[in-house]
Amino acid sequence: MRYSLQNPHAYVDSNLVGFVNILEACRHHDIEHLVYASTSSVYGANTRMPFSVHDNVDHPVSLYAATKKANELMAHTYSHLYGLPTTGLRFFTVYGPWGRPDMALFLFTRNILAGEPIDVFNYGHHRRDFTYVDDIVEGVIRVLDRVATPNSEWSGDAPDPATSLAPYRLYNIGSNRPIELMRYIEVLEDCLGRKASKNLLPMQLGDVPDTYADVDALVEDVGYQPDTPIEEGVARFVAWYREYYRV
Repeated sequence: MRYSLQNPHAYVDSNLVGFVNILEACRHHDIEHLVYASTSSVYGANTRMPFSVHDNVDHPVSLYAATKKANELMAHTYSHLYGLPTTGLRFFTVYGPWGRPDMALFLFTRNILAGEPIDVFNYGHHRRDFTYVDDIVEGVIRVLDRVATPNSEWSGDAPDPATSLAPYRLYNIGSNRPIELMRYIEVLEDCLGRKASKNLLPMQLGDVPDTYADVDALVEDVGYQPDTPIEEGVARFVAWYREYYRV
């Protein structure tokens, strides 16, 4: 999200142009089922918790969120026009080994080990539905084999954003356990055996205070069951980080 404030055109190139290329490739090669990554950021200004795929998400607060919402709309169009089954998964704050180095857990770990302060936005009062990467992968694999189908009960008079008369589906994929950022940092400090020096800062432009995934639909449809607490997930990340970076 934060990089989209600095380089919006990269998100247009990747999330809009890149995604329509994927849709076109699927259309012309008779792909059985397209499963793609959306994001919890599409909930934007929504405040009702937990976030539900059946809620309207027309008020994004970052360009990143807007482009990912656009992906969902583009996918629906291809599902409607060409019968291409598409399923979007709204990822909730994924963390773990082999993640992106610009994400908070990497930045926190690197700075704490280097004895440098960490930037803590919203004064640490964020709550995030931190989801360990293995739980995400498990959900993705389960969804791959459940090809999206039309919802025969869908009505244009009361449209359900998560389904359609076309073969189209949306799911949240998260831990269903929001954790305050300060608690997340405490767990990391315990795993590293060091305390962090914190720069407490206001909330960043385009950010939201809380995320919380309603995953009932994913549980019901594919038996998804996230089971990695942050204490275990962060410990696994730290073990990987120390080995990979030899620190």
